[in-house]
Amino acid sequence: MQISKTPKEMEIEFGQQLRNLRLRRNIDQRQIAEQAGVALNAVKNLENGRGATLSSLVKVLRTLGRADWLGTLAPTVGISPMQILKAKQPRQRASKSNEITDV
Repeated sequence: MQISKTPKEMEIEFGQQLRNLRLRRNIDQRQIAEQAGVALNAVKNLENGRGATLSSLVKVLRTLGRADWLGTLAPTVGISPMQILKAKQPRQRASKSNEITDV
């Protein structure tokens, strides 16, 4: 998926991917709806890019064995090395002493 696509185009493409995955598994819409515990219309809406609830999407993806897709939508946010460098306090140099010490 490219960022230059409209949200509607992205929804349609995602729905096509869901449909292709379901068909590769040789499952019809009614079966996936029953196994996922969602309404048949929810599956149809997802596959046609018309949307459904997030809950329905999660259930369908889990039933198809692709819950890992959700991780790519919202990856775990960590602190980037650049943020660590920016947040780091600048080093302070030791002050020069005018006293001469005997060694």
